[in-house]
Amino acid sequence: MSTQLYRYADGRLPNSLAIAYALGGYALGIGLLLADSWLLNAAGTLLLGHAMIIAAYLIHEFAHGTIFAKPKHNEVAGEVASWICGSCYAGFQDLRKKHMRHHVDRADVITFDTKLFLNQQCPAWLRKLVLAAEWVYVPAVELIMHWYVIVLPFITTNDKHRANRRKVALTLLLRCVLFGLFAAVSLKAAILYFVAWSIMLTVLRFTDAYQHTYDAFAVLEDGGKIPDDKLRDRPYEQMNTFSNVVSVRWPVLDLLLLNFAYHNAHHEKPVAPWYRLRKLHHELYGDAYGQVLPMHLLFKSFHQHRLRRVIDDDYGVVEASGAQRADGFYGAVGVSFLTAV
Repeated sequence: MSTQLYRYADGRLPNSLAIAYALGGYALGIGLLLADSWLLNAAGTLLLGHAMIIAAYLIHEFAHGTIFAKPKHNEVAGEVASWICGSCYAGFQDLRKKHMRHHVDRADVITFDTKLFLNQQCPAWLRKLVLAAEWVYVPAVELIMHWYVIVLPFITTNDKHRANRRKVALTLLLRCVLFGLFAAVSLKAAILYFVAWSIMLTVLRFTDAYQHTYDAFAVLEDGGKIPDDKLRDRPYEQMNTFSNVVSVRWPVLDLLLLNFAYHNAHHEKPVAPWYRLRKLHHELYGDAYGQVLPMHLLFKSFHQHRLRRVIDDDYGVVEASGAQRADGFYGAVGVSFLTAV
């Protein structure tokens, strides 16, 4: 019987450091939120937000089984990280299964079609409220997705989801009690905690927005099919996937996102751990790969198309070259791997 903790021997140090940072940064960040100094509060907000970001990308690694040798250990660690990120209402296995469909179907397999909801189903006042929030960079669509995960067991007739009522209710109750106690100790700290969580959502949604030009399909059931309307093979996968690296000049900055931006390499070899992705990317594609979109090319699009992205099914286009090649890339919204049922 193997006693090896990590799946790969070379993962001992990088994985231990990443996990320690996520847990330690979360605890220290909360401590700094409670300090009397606004400077320490600001540092704590940024640290807490980044610790949540690392925890979120660790969930992605746990889902692919790249951290621990035993699946059960990945599952337990994934549940803990989900509590840190606030995505604990859906079980880790539900998150994992939904994300695996993204890889297998080569599509953005989503739980809830927010664009259909906003364009055709919701009251006009709610649509205006969501668009107003998005205009000032409040991640309203992601908030809707998170709340949908919470309320679904109580509004559906599906037995599988109805069976989650007790878990969701107890989880919501416990988190509300803990947050209420935290707010009673320091309302300022509670508000800054929400700011840190919003920073995490914004960073994740920005990264997710520009990694694919896949078709999006709302599939609630595990066995739900997507349309067989085109050939979604490996060349299609690569040509509709982008590596929106933090920096080409300083690749060490991609560690801020656990190398998640090397997305073409990840899709080519999903079992490659995060700390190998930069090397794998260069082995596969070299230094002049057309699917690389440095993040500085995407800020303009993220700003200009922040409302169109919310209501338009079209993800836009990426030009072959040029400093403005991503200006017409509207991006996706509501496709985070943290939302699933």
